[in-house]
Amino acid sequence: METMTKNVSVEKSKTSKISEVDFNNLSFGSVYTDHMLVCDFVNGAWQTPKVVPYQPITLEPSAKIFHYGQSIFEGMKAYKDENGDAWLFRPLENFKRLNKSAKRLAIPELPEAYFMEGLTTLLQVEKDWIPQNPGSSLYVRPFILASGTGFHASPADEYKFIIACAPSGAYFSGKVKVLIEENYSRAANGGVGYAKAGGNYAGQFYPTQLAIEKGYNQVIWTDDNTHEYIEEAGAMNIFVRINDTLITGPTSDRILDGITRKSILEIAEDQGIATEVRKITVSEVVEAAKNGSLKEMFGAGTAAVVSPIAGFGYQGTDYELPELDNSYATQLKTYITDIQYNRTEDKFGWRYPVE
Repeated sequence: METMTKNVSVEKSKTSKISEVDFNNLSFGSVYTDHMLVCDFVNGAWQTPKVVPYQPITLEPSAKIFHYGQSIFEGMKAYKDENGDAWLFRPLENFKRLNKSAKRLAIPELPEAYFMEGLTTLLQVEKDWIPQNPGSSLYVRPFILASGTGFHASPADEYKFIIACAPSGAYFSGKVKVLIEENYSRAANGGVGYAKAGGNYAGQFYPTQLAIEKGYNQVIWTDDNTHEYIEEAGAMNIFVRINDTLITGPTSDRILDGITRKSILEIAEDQGIATEVRKITVSEVVEAAKNGSLKEMFGAGTAAVVSPIAGFGYQGTDYELPELDNSYATQLKTYITDIQYNRTEDKFGWRYPVE
């Protein structure tokens, strides 16, 4: 049965697999909900978005996604509070960044109404899939891929915008040990590092695997030119606390404009935590670790919100970070998640109701 909600059509699945899911044991992004949103770009325009049963998509072997990598995505979450109401966290920021990525990869930009109405309609249909267990959420993955065909190296003429969802349990990264990268680069000036392009992440896998083989969990990326400046932590933005000042690198062609990153900066300023947005040298971090002024390092991103770093390796030497009782990482994660789960006042206006 197909219905229409505003500008989005809805085709309900005849059956649901939700009863087969153990919501107390959810791994990240491996169980998918009953429905997805699909919107095609054909004949020079985005068509009416549709919520349809979750299903495979069919593409020709000549589809340009397979040859020239025109693919972008976002990562966001839906949360349920103790009353069963559903919320998003700063979804318009995800929309803006998706279009920023689209522009860089010569993908047609998406109308805001299609993104927001498509997203909220899908989540209304899938509301029962949003877990209410502590720390759990519904991971939401909007993405666009080139479905148009042709072996010539040029932008496609057809695209698919899809939103798929996966209920996920609480994300605990544990104690993360990282390696500061000295050879490989995540991104370069003038490149696509600031975009959430699929190829950016594919290019990270090999250097990360090399770090894992050396006993580390993740890589700290450095600049492409000199490898003197710390830039990102794996697929997350990075924060460094020296004494009582929280420092993160400025966004650029190479660094993703993370939504968690900008939220942390605003919260820290509101809470009276000293912050600096500037380039961070590897030598500064190493020296701070040696003299004891390096108090914390952590990654910031959608999946874990904040992922504390327990230690790092550089040029054959490992450096351990102190364990703090009331770390900035813990304070900031608690503040953000309290907003996300509607447990506290949202003075910033970031919480967005799914209704």
